[in-house]
This record gives sequence, structure tokens and C-alpha cells, in this order.
Amino acid sequence: MSELVPGVLPFRSAVVPAAGLGTRFLPTTKAVPKELLPVIDTPGIELVAAEAAEAGAQQLLIVSSPGKDAVAAYFAESSELEKELAARGKEELVAKVRRAHELIAVRTVTQDEPRGLGHAVGCARDAVGPDEQAFAVLLPDDLVLPTGVLAKMAQVRQRHGGSVLCAFDVAREEVSAYGVFEVEDTGDEDVKRVRGMVEKPPPDRAPSTLAAAGRYLLDRAVFDAIDRIEPGAGGELQLTDAIALLIDEGHPVHVVVHRGGRHDLGNPAGYVRAYVDFALADPDLGPDLRAWLTDRLKV
Repeated sequence: MSELVPGVLPFRSAVVPAAGLGTRFLPTTKAVPKELLPVIDTPGIELVAAEAAEAGAQQLLIVSSPGKDAVAAYFAESSELEKELAARGKEELVAKVRRAHELIAVRTVTQDEPRGLGHAVGCARDAVGPDEQAFAVLLPDDLVLPTGVLAKMAQVRQRHGGSVLCAFDVAREEVSAYGVFEVEDTGDEDVKRVRGMVEKPPPDRAPSTLAAAGRYLLDRAVFDAIDRIEPGAGGELQLTDAIALLIDEGHPVHVVVHRGGRHDLGNPAGYVRAYVDFALADPDLGPDLRAWLTDRLKV
């Protein structure tokens, strides 16, 4: 796969849809947005922001809902707290507190009502620069590990143009939980041309075992496609419908097959797995936790 052209940014804006109510985590999410629930000591949305910044994004566009100001506030400067910690000689904590603010510029875009992922992405239209030909979308519930898939997706866009999505190769018996791609080969085992997409198909009807993950590098043509799709169930505008429209009209869409791991922070079971996985990898927490888990699982 070719490298990126030096000096050419693959994208400047990264859109993070974060307007949901977090119903699976109620009652906690009455007061604490789901995106701020910590994975050890770092909220999932900071992990996603770090991934976007690592890939070259210069601004994070958080699509939020009215009254959900805490997510954007998390990225604001905390100078008084930093001064207090510094006065106590806690420089490591100062660095942790400062990290989110220094990662990337953050703007908030408001989605007034929950009308689907397509609608959420469309709300970011005016915040994406008019000269930006592509932008990233990162779903904050999805941790794609190791990081770096956005850089690979940018390389694919540079080679083929159009829009690029991320996919995982899942077991066929699991495909009914995902949007599944209909693909054709490109000559690169980890890059496929997308010919269609089926949402949550039965295993025997799935066109492949490549399932959508929460990473997109979208051509700005998707905004026009969002304007032209019809609402689905619940009056929602689905991003997959907009992408399907682009495919039907000849817009090139590819997937990068990510050969790493994934955690779903959008439900309690996935969140617990992520927390344990990150804790086990932590040099301070890992050894004791591993020993405790080993002993606990004997019961």
C-alpha cells in the first residue's frame, strides 16, 4: 500500500457523534454522559480523540445534544486544577489533566433531536471546512485496537478515492449482530471494494463475514447523499443508507479489514471487558488484577 503524499493531510476534521442518552447505563447516565465513563482513568472519548489526533486530525467535532455540555467541558482547560496539583507537587497528575485539552482543538455541534447516525453526521456539515474533501467519523462506543487504522484508511482513499470504512472479519454465526459488506477483491487482502451492505443479515444470507466497525473516512459527497435519503424506522436517517446511495451512483467505497481487536463501550458487558483488558495491560494494576482474577475464577 502506498504511503501518503508528504505534506498532504488526509483529513482535518474528525466527527464524533455523542448525542445519545446512554440508556444502557442508566441510572448513571442521568448525570454522567456515557462518553465520560472511564476506562481505568481515561474516558472513552479521550481515547477516541487521541486516535484521531494521532491520524492527523486537527479538530474534533463533537455532535452533542442539548444539556449534554459535560463532554465538551472535559476538553476545556483546567488551569485552576492544574495549579492546585502543581502546588502539591503532583506533576504526573498535572500532565494527565492537561492531556485532553492539548490533544486536539474541540468544537461542539448540536443535534437537537435523535434522528439517527446519518442525521448526526449531517449536523457537522457547516463545521467541516468548505475546502475539506474528506473527514473522519469515529463512533465513541468503539475502541479499535491497536490504533492506526485511520492512517491505513487514508492511504486507501489516496489510492482509490471516494470513501473508506473499517471492517472486521467476524465468525459467520456472529454476523447477524452487524452491518455486513458485500465486497469484491482489489488484489490487496486487507482492502475490498464495497458493492453493497446488508444490515444484520441471517448467517446463511450474509454476503460476507466482513462487519462494519465504527471508523469512517467519508468524502464530503456524503452530505448531499444524506439530504437525499428517506428516513427509516423511527424517522431516523441512517449513514449506511447514504453510503449505499453513493455506491449505487458509482462513488467508490472501500473497506480496510482491520486485523486487530475491538471493544464496544456502548453496553455494560463490552465496557467491563474493555476495563479489564486495559487494566491487565497496565503495569501498575495488571499483576495484582491477574492474580486476583486467576484465584477468583477457581471458585
